[in-house]
Amino acid sequence: MSRDVSTQPIKQRFEHLLAVISSPRFLKMEGLNSEVPFFICPYAPSEAVEMERLQRQLINSLSQQGVQVLEINLYDLCIELLKEREIWEQVLEIEPTVSKAEFKELLQGVFDPEDNLIPAISVKITQQPFDVMFLTGIGEVFPYIRSHNVLNNLQRAAKDWPTLMFFPGTYSHSAATGTSLDLFGKLHDDKYYRAYNIYHREP
Repeated sequence: MSRDVSTQPIKQRFEHLLAVISSPRFLKMEGLNSEVPFFICPYAPSEAVEMERLQRQLINSLSQQGVQVLEINLYDLCIELLKEREIWEQVLEIEPTVSKAEFKELLQGVFDPEDNLIPAISVKITQQPFDVMFLTGIGEVFPYIRSHNVLNNLQRAAKDWPTLMFFPGTYSHSAATGTSLDLFGKLHDDKYYRAYNIYHREP
């Protein structure tokens, strides 16, 4: 398999992802050098619709092979949390009346990863058996949730399963700057060293 799978057509990327994720080596979290089993699937933001379709097909195909996926869409989870706390309508009313900075600060408080977001994910982890977790909806929750914060805080809760984050941007490696998540290919989302690029993983 080409090392540069990320630039290949969607069909080839799908085949690579299916082969890797369904492999016993991936599911048993082998070859990680004691690192957390976190993987990034970067894609161009312009491919968002195609990648949503790929995710659905991937979940269905994996299920047919007996591999169960738990998908956590962060945007859907945020709405769920607002409704659970009975502040959904209040947030909708406030949004047009405050500045973007104030609204961002409000949401960051509600969706604090350590106090609120990760505990909510932890609950979903216990509700059904699964083999691999998909994290989606990353672009939709920016800027009030940053992906590196989610990954950092998720390490304790999800270290027992392989986790794949679908990331609309680039996951770059540089000797000078380290490893970074660049959302939409433009917004530097801080350094995160502990995940693997799924396209560099062999089945």
